[in-house]
Amino acid sequence: MVTIGIAAALEQFHPTDLLAHCRLAEAHGFRGVMAADHFQPWVPQQGHNAFAYSWMGALGATTGHRFGPGVTCPSFRYHPSVIAHAAATLAAMYPDRFWLGLGSGEALNENVVAGVWPDALVRFEMLQEAVEIIQKLLTGKEVRHRGQHFQMNKVRMWTLPERPLPIYIAATGPQTLRWAGRVCDGLITPAANHEKLRTILDHFAQGARAAGKDPDTMPKLLQVHVSWAATDAEALQNALTEWPNGGMNFPKQDIRSPEDFAAMARLVRAENFAGRVLIASDLEAHRAQLQGFIDLGFTEIYVHNVGRNQEEWIRAYGEHVLPKLEM
Repeated sequence: MVTIGIAAALEQFHPTDLLAHCRLAEAHGFRGVMAADHFQPWVPQQGHNAFAYSWMGALGATTGHRFGPGVTCPSFRYHPSVIAHAAATLAAMYPDRFWLGLGSGEALNENVVAGVWPDALVRFEMLQEAVEIIQKLLTGKEVRHRGQHFQMNKVRMWTLPERPLPIYIAATGPQTLRWAGRVCDGLITPAANHEKLRTILDHFAQGARAAGKDPDTMPKLLQVHVSWAATDAEALQNALTEWPNGGMNFPKQDIRSPEDFAAMARLVRAENFAGRVLIASDLEAHRAQLQGFIDLGFTEIYVHNVGRNQEEWIRAYGEHVLPKLEM
């Protein structure tokens, strides 16, 4: 059974409002939440930066959703041991509901701690080492680490979930995808055209098979950004105003401030969203897009409507989109 969930944009909405959105989504057929772990919004217009781990604790207590961060970088703002600590607590409190999503990070969120912002290869090496530390700590055994990027004195985790905590990796590049398939439990990737997504799934499957795993049984999570409104014109305006970063077809990992993103946003036009954000008032177009992703083999799809019209969108999807999907 495929899960269709909501992507909770903590960089865009007040955390109390987001909890209300997630409760409403649960009442209308959504069955999971992917929480954005952001220190800053993409652009100032979005206006928020609630702490994802505090918020997820409240989410678990007030809904029945399965949930996790999409995604946490365990390398700059946080030492890997801190993420292992936070994740183990949530998994212990909400058995079989919490998953840990990890990635190599973006300067917008991670460079707030200052220091050198390394290139992509170094960030990948840091992610690999961080995952190793987290996985060892989650065994409950005493761990000491002296690595290239991280140091940790001998310590153990005392509060642990009864069952193993799944770790999913955010990836689009071949090397990271194959490593994720070998070492971790599942994949997180953003929506793209079907050809690119097939390639992503293939690289992930190669890594899984190399480790003796069956990729068909592993969770494959997709984050999808859409802009739905009563009219196409309103949907486009919502995208341009609220989510112009969705129309930026270039790497964003090295951009450091919302103001820099806002300056770049002045160059974004309607055509720049093509293939990146579905902008449509026609709910059949939304259903068809999700069905296509399901048919590709994604097991969990988390949808973010970029406009402020969250309640209307949730009700519209609950009535006209989710019941019509073949899963």
